[in-house]
Amino acid sequence: MFDDNERLARQEAHWLIKEFGAEAPLYAAMKAEKAIEQKDFGRCARWKRILEILADSRPAKSATSKY
Repeated sequence: MFDDNERLARQEAHWLIKEFGAEAPLYAAMKAEKAIEQKDFGRCARWKRILEILADSRPAKSATSKY
């Protein structure tokens, strides 16, 4: 069972994938960087967690060669 922060981060990650597709990690990274610039480290931590979720949800590339 997830706490509210984790649940919200997973929902945000899911929405980012739906909205931005492969660009979702880039969008989340930009949001994290903006939070750092504004010295809002709590918000930065949230975006960092969203980035981790996005990284974990990316499909693994096949080890087989195309040739």
